[in-house]
Amino acid sequence: MDKMTRGLVAGAAGTTALNVVTYLDMAVRGRPASSTPEQSVEKMADVAGADLGEEEKAENRKAGLGPMLGLGTGLGAGAAYGLLAGRRSVPKPVATAALTVLAMLGSSAPMTALGLTDPRQWSVSDWVMDAVPHLAYGVVAAGVYDALR
Repeated sequence: MDKMTRGLVAGAAGTTALNVVTYLDMAVRGRPASSTPEQSVEKMADVAGADLGEEEKAENRKAGLGPMLGLGTGLGAGAAYGLLAGRRSVPKPVATAALTVLAMLGSSAPMTALGLTDPRQWSVSDWVMDAVPHLAYGVVAAGVYDALR
């Protein structure tokens, strides 16, 4: 299996772990889902001049496309890691940190560029709530990548 495919598979597994941690957090704390994925879709459609349709269809499209952005981020972070790590044996803590950071940057940087969030304004609690699911991503993605090597 080539390094890009290993990265994609690891990214898919990591994304599943991130989603599980996120949904468990929502269930335990009774908090709503984040609206930033849908806001990202809306903002990107505006920038691209794309019409999402009338009210209900537009909302449904945003609800469908928002999570796809997260999947793309997870797969992209895994693929990027695969290209960077290649066939080298990277120590698990380093691989976990690298994948965690790639996933966090992949999700926060575009939303920051779109003006939807500003990590400089986040509280410690905000950073923890963002870091924990991304750490789950990093742990699982690093483990899967290593297992496929």
